Amino acid sequence: MPATEPGRIRNIAVVGHRGVGKTSLVEALLFQAGKTNRLGSIEQGTTVSDWDDDEHRRQMSLSGTLTHLEWQDRKINLVDCPGDAGFQADTFAALRVVEGALVVLSGVMGVEVNSLRVWARAEEYELSRVVFVNMLDRERADFLRVLEAARSQLSDRCVAIQLPIGSEHELTGVVDLLHMCAYMDPSGGKEGGPQPIPESMAAQVQEYREKLLDAVVETNEDLMARYLEGEELPAEDVAAALKGAVTRDELYPVACGVATKNLGTTALLDLLVEGVPSPSRKGTTIEFGDAKQAVFVFKTIADPFAGRISCFRVLAGPVTGDTTLVDPRTHAKERLGQILLLQGKENESASELCVGDLGAVAKLKDVVTGDVLVDHEVPVEPPHIDFPAPVMSFAITPKAKGDEEKMAQGLRRLSEEDPTLQMRRDPQTGEQLLSGLSQMQVEVAVDRLHGRFHVDVELHPPRVPYKETIRKEARARHRYKKQTGGRGQFGDCEIVIEPMQNGDDGETYQFVDKIVGGVISQGYRPAVDKGVREAMEHGDLAGAPVYGVRVTLVDGMEHAVDSSEMAFKIAGSLAFKDAYQKADPVLLEPIMELEVSVPDDTVGAVNGDLNSRRGRLQGMEPAGGMTTIRAEVPMAEILTYSQALTSMTGGRGDYHMSFLRYEEVPTHVAQKIIEQTKKERETAKA
Repeated sequence: MPATEPGRIRNIAVVGHRGVGKTSLVEALLFQAGKTNRLGSIEQGTTVSDWDDDEHRRQMSLSGTLTHLEWQDRKINLVDCPGDAGFQADTFAALRVVEGALVVLSGVMGVEVNSLRVWARAEEYELSRVVFVNMLDRERADFLRVLEAARSQLSDRCVAIQLPIGSEHELTGVVDLLHMCAYMDPSGGKEGGPQPIPESMAAQVQEYREKLLDAVVETNEDLMARYLEGEELPAEDVAAALKGAVTRDELYPVACGVATKNLGTTALLDLLVEGVPSPSRKGTTIEFGDAKQAVFVFKTIADPFAGRISCFRVLAGPVTGDTTLVDPRTHAKERLGQILLLQGKENESASELCVGDLGAVAKLKDVVTGDVLVDHEVPVEPPHIDFPAPVMSFAITPKAKGDEEKMAQGLRRLSEEDPTLQMRRDPQTGEQLLSGLSQMQVEVAVDRLHGRFHVDVELHPPRVPYKETIRKEARARHRYKKQTGGRGQFGDCEIVIEPMQNGDDGETYQFVDKIVGGVISQGYRPAVDKGVREAMEHGDLAGAPVYGVRVTLVDGMEHAVDSSEMAFKIAGSLAFKDAYQKADPVLLEPIMELEVSVPDDTVGAVNGDLNSRRGRLQGMEPAGGMTTIRAEVPMAEILTYSQALTSMTGGRGDYHMSFLRYEEVPTHVAQKIIEQTKKERETAKA
């Protein structure tokens, strides 16, 4: 396929909340533009952009998909982005490489939490935005209600550019207020040409046409003067002014239709061509120095057959299959090889791509999502894609022994594809932890491990990394003596243990040597320290590491022949255990700082639930129909918080958390943990 010049390219991310019909809309646009010969369906698993088996099974998008079409001699690159909060990485990355966002809203539900989130991110990147109200044939769908919600919750600069003809199951078409024509319901076939507007709608069309013209002419002084003089403005002039206003983020046109019936696609395609700016008009904020050829990798696909597929945007070019670029991060040279134009899982090859175009290449060696590749070594600061931090962790183990390496390798490949999926080993519990943004995201990763890499794994709730400490000073002396014919073992030491005050230079353990008169030789004293440290690895209460203790070696005795480092190490260890029992030991638990964003009508239920989880509320901030709640909650109480929040808020809530500090566990809770630990120890011995 020949390269398209930058002025004729439109890059658009299709974004919105889960279940609003983004994939169906992309399917309808491809069908109307003639890229496909039939309208695919989510239920039958026949859409272009949802091609993965997991997506077919769950009937939802799990990753961003590149597609493209031609309309009015323009090339439109569409990135179908997932709407579920657990798969936001692809959405946030896609917003870095497009000039416009097509924000899809449900005609029934209106503005939902993920729509607000992507709108805020698009605002941050200064993207042009077009809104499409979908599903207007559903019961309780109301275009004007959703338009008002968009104006109050997204921006008061949202303006209707289309109107529905009829409502709910009696919807028969849409009116294009810019070109003053109608498109009638094609019931899943190709949408026909423009039709006259029904006379019954004349008054409403006139009202909203005037609102549109008022909004557009306010952004253009020349048009304003002509409009005030009573001149009839040609559609081309209004369209040109509208495009300028959308490019400058002064207006956000609101279109409407029904994606599954292919209704409203002609008017929407016209709007995308006329409203969204091209790369040559809007440019990019990504740095590439003085490079003459540069690309930005915004997505990685871990294909089990083709290997790693890197999706990129051309920053400077053109680039061809022979182009060799340098990765400033690794200083490695990468030859692009065959350039692909992705159409869901299918692809076609291109000889070259111009500035602003989106494409893909397979089998780049060391390139990861977020890399900028340039034609010569230049100091480039890669763009920071602010991926959300994982909030849920599961302990993960392979079902078959010996599959640990295969599991780790598969998860490494999957985390290249989704950077919010993280694998780490907990140094305290020794468990391998898989962390993500939601339980569904982790479950999908497990399904893909099985499907792509043939590794079966099990998920368990992770163990809470408790710690232990002491509340008072205690003293103990222990003599370790062993005679076994020949040289024996002898070590004798006395220690004092005391709690360390907070702020002791951030230290969690101190060993102080106060031996006088050489009762223990200098060479044996570090062995006592080593024995104490080993004893502190597993406290007596719940087998958790002991923390915040100062140990002072005050006295002891040695034998001229039988003493050894090993004997003093054992003596130190046993002396610590004796003293620890007398020092009023307590169990500590990690406290997390939690920030929850929920709809206003669910605040009471969420606060009540946090109280039941031993949470302490720190404050609330309402904004735009949503309230942000800040609280401190023990980690043990929110390992499964995601499911609870989803059920309380109907999937409209969101949260993230970070470690704050360790705190004493209440006695009644600590008793249960200690008893559980004892049972586990007895079971292990048996």
